[in-house]
Amino acid sequence: MAIKITEDCINCGACEPECPNDAITGGGEIYVINPDSCSECVGFYDTIPCQAVCPVECCLPDPGRVESEDVLLKRSLSLHPDDDELRRKAAAGHYPSHFRK
Repeated sequence: MAIKITEDCINCGACEPECPNDAITGGGEIYVINPDSCSECVGFYDTIPCQAVCPVECCLPDPGRVESEDVLLKRSLSLHPDDDELRRKAAAGHYPSHFRK
């Protein structure tokens, strides 16, 4: 599932540089996440960094967009077609993912 930023966002911007997919942008009053670019950082981290750095805990799973680890990994791969390291890790089944904690 994609992560979404709730209305509790204080517009601090801490989350934006954490996203390997550039899915987080300023949306006026609050930051927003493009769900089509959010891979929950599967393939990159074993946590969800935007959640970890958010001072008000407003980066939350979107219950309206539940997706499997496999779907999210495929999204990471499609968003980073030239990332050979990610491709090797994915092919070997040894990639970071919060699903594997």
